Amino acid sequence: MRVSLVIGAVLSAVFVSLAAVSLLWLPYDITVLDIAGRLHPPSASHWLGTDHFGRDMVAMLMAGARTSIAVALVAVSIGIVFGVPLGLAAAAYRGTWLDEAIMRGNDLVFAFPSLVIAILITAVFGASAVNAILAIGIFNIPVFARVARGGALPLWTLDYILAARVAGKGRARISAEHILPNIANLLIVQGTIQFSLGILAEAALSYVGLGAQPPTASWGRMLADAQTMIYTEPQLAILPGMAIVLMVLGLNLMGDGLRDALDPRLRKAGM
Repeated sequence: MRVSLVIGAVLSAVFVSLAAVSLLWLPYDITVLDIAGRLHPPSASHWLGTDHFGRDMVAMLMAGARTSIAVALVAVSIGIVFGVPLGLAAAAYRGTWLDEAIMRGNDLVFAFPSLVIAILITAVFGASAVNAILAIGIFNIPVFARVARGGALPLWTLDYILAARVAGKGRARISAEHILPNIANLLIVQGTIQFSLGILAEAALSYVGLGAQPPTASWGRMLADAQTMIYTEPQLAILPGMAIVLMVLGLNLMGDGLRDALDPRLRKAGM
């Protein structure tokens, strides 16, 4: 087993576990402010100290992991649910008006980065975690559409696909029964990459005030709140920053490991 896959899986599992635990239990209520206990150093009662509102940093990091992972997970799911069928349809009808319409629509979405899309959505509906999910999810759709189309196109030229067509199977059925299972490895790897990018995008949107709003905890919001105290209380920025780095690193390592493990050409090369 690849070392990168193990390290990435362990790092990812740690943060996912923290997020899962935070759904049921937090060491302190992050909605309760304790001004008298603000900026306390690490102690037995507060392992990583408290922030400028007196909130426990461990509880904030756990709740922030829950927000970041939830936003990224839903956004990736949106990309898969809508993008993969579009990509498969484009490959099945390559060279037709449908293929052209789907790919030009993808180009149109790619012309607007997720941050710009978030600004547009926020201008209409207001800043929130839901709107951040929509912005990141919309940007994920063309990504998965391109990956699905690129992986499916070579398969349509193979003999077993020709045999399926001769047997009377339609393009949609062939895509579902024969194409999709054979590109699943590509989609899994791309999913881990987009998951890590979703974590970064959520942090960036929250940092500029377009993502999760107080009292919902977010690593990006924690960084934004700590920027005025970076020289006097650097741990307030270092802790959420390291959480983002480790989470994204874990997902990227896991994605690389999955690519090596699932790609038969890479497996043969490593033998």
